[in-house]
Amino acid sequence: MATEVKFEDTVTYRLARVTTHIAMPWSATWQASGCTADSVVLIELWRQDGVRQIDIADRLNLSAPTINKILKGLAEINLITSSREQGDARSTRVFLTDKGRKIRSQVSAHGSSSKRVPVGADGYGALILPDLLGKLHAAYTGQTTKMNDRRS
Repeated sequence: MATEVKFEDTVTYRLARVTTHIAMPWSATWQASGCTADSVVLIELWRQDGVRQIDIADRLNLSAPTINKILKGLAEINLITSSREQGDARSTRVFLTDKGRKIRSQVSAHGSSSKRVPVGADGYGALILPDLLGKLHAAYTGQTTKMNDRRS
């Protein structure tokens, strides 16, 4: 006989609760920069500027209309610019503006002064948590991330 699991005991619920508490302090920094949910797109561009729009959508598992709307909003507040690919007018590359690059230092400065996630007195959690999160991401998306490749 299968035991019924309460929703509050699921990994999904627990991750959502932890994520909410970790993200709360960052929220004000992003909003002061003019961004909210668009932050994941900026993070992708900080990792690699000049990425094709379709590649950003694929990496973040976003639909074409969703990525279009996000990019339009980021362009309106002068954080990104885009241009058609030479030789393929159907493909668009997305680039950070100076303002888009400067936000990274503001967010990084906030991160270095914000409360750290408790990982245990021995620090072992700091070693395994990024790897575990990377493996979870890969399991759900089929993509590896830099979190997975941290030790290489």
